[in-house]
Amino acid sequence: MATRRRSIAAALASSSFFFLLLSAGLSHGQLQVGFYSQSCPNAEAIVASVVRQAGASNPTLLPALIRLQFHDCFVRGCDGSVLIKGGNNKAEVDNNKHQGLRGLDVIDGAKAQLEAQCPGVVSCADIVVLAARDAVAFTGGPSFDVPTGRRDSKVSNLRDADSLPDVKDGIDVLRSKFAANGLSEKDLVLLSAAHTVGTTACFFIQDRLYNFPLPGGAVGSDPTIPPGFLSELKARCAPGDFNTRLSLDRGSEGVFDTSIFRNIRNGFAVIGSDAALYNATSTVDVVDSYSGLLSTFFGPYFRQDFADAMVRMGSIGVITGKNNNGEVRKVCSKFN
Repeated sequence: MATRRRSIAAALASSSFFFLLLSAGLSHGQLQVGFYSQSCPNAEAIVASVVRQAGASNPTLLPALIRLQFHDCFVRGCDGSVLIKGGNNKAEVDNNKHQGLRGLDVIDGAKAQLEAQCPGVVSCADIVVLAARDAVAFTGGPSFDVPTGRRDSKVSNLRDADSLPDVKDGIDVLRSKFAANGLSEKDLVLLSAAHTVGTTACFFIQDRLYNFPLPGGAVGSDPTIPPGFLSELKARCAPGDFNTRLSLDRGSEGVFDTSIFRNIRNGFAVIGSDAALYNATSTVDVVDSYSGLLSTFFGPYFRQDFADAMVRMGSIGVITGKNNNGEVRKVCSKFN
């Protein structure tokens, strides 16, 4: 699937906000590029405008929106279930695996505008996927089409999120969780590379720095972290510091580029799940293939492949068609 490098300004000026990376009407299962072209022609432009404004006021929301799609799609599929706010901490979003999740208010803002213009038409699940696509573009990543037509889930359970990939997962567990969602080891590497932008909280690396299991039942620091980098991380994240934030892509947190692969290759991955990508030959080979400076010119092409992986992830477990298995919510945070 090709990606097109064109400015966001030009894209927003387009009445359809499609880049023709997929032909109009091309479908993925029952999803379809341009699904709302007749029922709500400005749907994608409205979402893009809301995301652009949110990113302008708080740039950290853009990586958060990319992460939001991952957290929605990997639990029950891309069905908007992560957006539900339930009572008594029983909704999916209340699971600790969703710790630090942000951007839900951006989705709510887009939904409010869409309901004002096209009541009951655009699903929250589609807004999540569109917002993530736009957030990628607004951080300097590729612009690409995503098929739409998802319906929203009528279910959101706390324990369903237990299966979400975790920063502490080893490579075998990560591969298994991705395979369970129909994604390959290459997809695992590419989607992890979304960490080319954004930050993480010290909360997510405390165990890697101070409570990592060592031989003989001891605990300490992950021995795979280079000594100089370990000192750097400990200087930023003292024991018990859960809130300080640091770049996921050392030295390049604000730019969508391939430096994340070189950081992983050189031992400078910040979170454990990124570091784990260099612990199996199959994923090492993928990381290395994007690490070389010449890959930008001769391939493999990270921007195009990342866009493809995002589209594949966006197709996990979707609810489509007019049936009793889904709905189009009026408000994203609660069922109709």
